[in-house]
Amino acid sequence: MTTTQHLFLPSAACRVAVHVDGPTDGPVVLLAHAILSSSVLWRRQAEWLAAEGWRVLRPDTRGHGRSEAPSPPSLPWRMGDLARDVVEILDALDIRAAHYVGLSLGGMCGFALAERHPERLASLCLCDCRADAPAAFAQPWDERIALVEAQGCEALAGPTIERWLGRDFIAAHPAEAQALHAAAAGTSRAGMVGCARAIQQLDHRAAARAIRVPTTLVVGANDAALPDAMRELRAEIPGAHLEIVPDAGHLPNIDQPERFDAALRAHLERARRTV
Repeated sequence: MTTTQHLFLPSAACRVAVHVDGPTDGPVVLLAHAILSSSVLWRRQAEWLAAEGWRVLRPDTRGHGRSEAPSPPSLPWRMGDLARDVVEILDALDIRAAHYVGLSLGGMCGFALAERHPERLASLCLCDCRADAPAAFAQPWDERIALVEAQGCEALAGPTIERWLGRDFIAAHPAEAQALHAAAAGTSRAGMVGCARAIQQLDHRAAARAIRVPTTLVVGANDAALPDAMRELRAEIPGAHLEIVPDAGHLPNIDQPERFDAALRAHLERARRTV
């Protein structure tokens, strides 16, 4: 077990909570979580990465976990705003570049980082995400936003965790499911709505073709249309690797952790050799 350091870092928009593990002189890995989640999503990966000598940063996205939401909200947010939060974290900790690992919303933010701040990236591992928001992907967020505005994030927590993990996993792993449910229910309305609007405006498909850092795409085989979307991205990002995790849904690091961890280790080893 490692001892986690909990920091609150000021940014231009709000105070952001960052959870830090591992040696201060280790190469830096930044783990970015999904919407309606928090740094708890990466607890397992943070532990083994720190034990293997990495300095691990797990920020809570604005309005999620322990991080504040901007006040006034200044909606709509864009993915570039979330990318700027990441850059300000790196600046505050005097980190030139990090190996960036993002899942779902965190992965989408990775595309914005690659477009706007490529010099801050040592590598990219982008999981269960896409780089654009076609209508069939963007429109369902309107209903989710309306529900949260009326009832809060608690109303979405149960259905979201069930969609991500499935009833069988939840029944077999109640503690993990409860931790994720608590993170979803505890998300602020502003955090969920702001990030959902950023997702709806996602438009980094063309920029993805210009990515030049070592890149691995990881996706659960059972994650609806995302395996096909990430196959298309693999063909467009020069030198990108694609790992499709069998028997996994939207959170392969949770429901197939051994397979996910193997894919992440392989990515980081490739990236270090490239550097």
